[in-house]
Amino acid sequence: MIKRIDHIGVVVNDIEEALKVYQQALGLTLAKVQERPDQAVTIAFLPTGESEIELVQPVTNDSGVAKFLQKRGEGIHHICLEVDDIEKTLAELQSKGLQLIDETPRTGPEGERFAFIHPKSAHGVLIELYEYPK
Repeated sequence: MIKRIDHIGVVVNDIEEALKVYQQALGLTLAKVQERPDQAVTIAFLPTGESEIELVQPVTNDSGVAKFLQKRGEGIHHICLEVDDIEKTLAELQSKGLQLIDETPRTGPEGERFAFIHPKSAHGVLIELYEYPK
C-alpha cells in the first residue's frame, strides 16, 4: 500500500527567505519552483535522498494553505506518502473509517494523482497520498 515518504510539505511566508535556510544553511539543491494556480500556491522542490522537501507559499489570502499559515504559522503542513494504486488505497482507508478530504484523486500538472486524508483521522497530521503516472 505505502511505498515511501515522497515529500514533506513546509508552509512558508516567503520562499526566497526560506531558501536561505534550506539551500544556504542545509545545503539542499533547488530542483525547481512551480506555480500551482489550482492550489493557489507556489512550491519550491528540494530533493533529499529518495524524498524531497517542498516549500509551499500561498499566493492568495483565502486559500486553504493561506488559512493554515494564518492560524498555525510556518512549519510542517503535510506528509506525502507514495502509493501504487491511489483508488484502492482511498477505498481501503475509507472502509477502515478514515475521513478523506478527497474521495476521488485530483490530477497534478505532471500527471501525478493525489488526495488528502483529513487530519482528524490521522492524529492531527494532514497526509497526502501520491500516485505517479505509470
